[in-house]
Amino acid sequence: MLKVIVSITSIELAGPLKFFALSRKALRVVRQLKTAKQLEFKKKRFWTTHYTITLWSSKEDMAEFAYSGAHMEVMKEGKETAKEIRTISLTSDKLPNWTEAKKLLQNGKVIRY
Repeated sequence: MLKVIVSITSIELAGPLKFFALSRKALRVVRQLKTAKQLEFKKKRFWTTHYTITLWSSKEDMAEFAYSGAHMEVMKEGKETAKEIRTISLTSDKLPNWTEAKKLLQNGKVIRY
């Protein structure tokens, strides 16, 4: 079975009113993502916590997206919107469901503002 790079991210907003700022930024990132070399993208939100899962065929494709354009701008501005960001990337042969993804994030990199 083909192994892919799975990237899982959660963003806990600094408060419910930060939703509007995140929405504007996320729209630009999703536009960029549509032109990137990603294989699949899923998102989910619950109140002030937002999750994404993306699949990539290579680390290089993932890095090209992550460290350029709108996504790079949003990463630099994280403290303006988020209280905490968690992220993990791993190799897998399948897309995790949301329950699995949330468990995996517990072992991910944590950035707190």
